[in-house]
Amino acid sequence: MSDTDNLRDNPVKPIPEDFESYEAAASFWETHDTTDYLDDFEAVPFESALQKRHFEVKIDEDLIERLHRQADAQSISISQLVNQVLRNKLEDAAA
Repeated sequence: MSDTDNLRDNPVKPIPEDFESYEAAASFWETHDTTDYLDDFEAVPFESALQKRHFEVKIDEDLIERLHRQADAQSISISQLVNQVLRNKLEDAAA
């Protein structure tokens, strides 16, 4: 018998009004299926405006080391520096 079968064979216990801790809540939901409690949940309006997307680019190790030193010297993050360098290069190439 699988753990999923055990969950379905157990009677549905009510959701506690309060959990003593995040760990207690996690423990409860690890052993209970949220689909057994659909009537206890309510829809909440939600809007999201994604501001930025992030992309992964492989960069040679020697370049990362140089970027790190230069970013430290300018007191900015490597991401800020890379964006700055790319913008400048692309603007120069377009001119």
